[in-house]
Amino acid sequence: MTPHADHTLLDPGLLLLVPLAAAAALGGGAAALERRRGRPWPLHRTALLLGGLATAALCFTRPLAEWSHADPRGAMLTHLVLGMLAPLLLVLSAPVTLALRALDVTAARRLSRLLRSRPARLLAHPVTALLLSTGSLWLVHATGLLATAHADPLLHLALGLHFLLSGCLMTAALAGVDPNPHRAPFGLRLGVLGAGIAAHALLATVLYAEAPDETGRQAALLLFYGGDLLETALAVVVCARRYAATAPRQPPPPSAPCSLRSDACSSSSGPEPSRTSSGRSSSSAASAGSATSSGSSAAGRASRSSSSPS
Repeated sequence: MTPHADHTLLDPGLLLLVPLAAAAALGGGAAALERRRGRPWPLHRTALLLGGLATAALCFTRPLAEWSHADPRGAMLTHLVLGMLAPLLLVLSAPVTLALRALDVTAARRLSRLLRSRPARLLAHPVTALLLSTGSLWLVHATGLLATAHADPLLHLALGLHFLLSGCLMTAALAGVDPNPHRAPFGLRLGVLGAGIAAHALLATVLYAEAPDETGRQAALLLFYGGDLLETALAVVVCARRYAATAPRQPPPPSAPCSLRSDACSSSSGPEPSRTSSGRSSSSAASAGSATSSGSSAAGRASRSSSSPS
């Protein structure tokens, strides 16, 4: 049995299954609680949460965990899943919104204050998230830390957890669906996304050029094409959310029966006031004429009575 197989028998990555399973139980329980309260949580968000946690758990268990230790292609696939795919699923599930809805008022206010704090604002900035995610990937490959992590299971576990958390920060900073009081402008987020795409492509090119064998070159190609695919998906989400936030909202149609023919109704209803006013004027004239005639006849009777002999 190889030393590598010895430490996989008691793989510390299995320890991460406990918090991941707890997060899945809490998320499912919170969604069920909202449904009992009469405020159903969207099923697709629950599916995204469970899918993201399950995808992350696969990277810390066999056979993917063993493959990532022994093969650079497995290590690169693990990075793509932990750093990009699982964070995208988790962020789109809106876990903070679910927590704010499920918690009581006091706990929800504490969480809101934490999200508005200065450290949270610093971590939620796209540039900080880019340095923690893509910058750390460059650091791992440039310093030989990845080779050291292959021999140290605890260090390998720490790196995997770092990629997962930094990927969640990066995705939330660029395309988060949860409320974010410090959300960066769209132009800055788009620029950071472009910088991340360029950094991944450059790192893949360097790794391909310096790869000692075909396996290393295949790992670099996996980073290049797999990273492009996932970053394209992230870009689509960023642009779709921007469109949804800025799209003009149509006002509700009026309840009048002429809502579909406003021009015709306006043209047909235009002369009505004139007809009404003319009708009113003609009726006024008629009433004035009748009053005049009645007055003249009364005057005639008075003159005849005065001229008659007493």
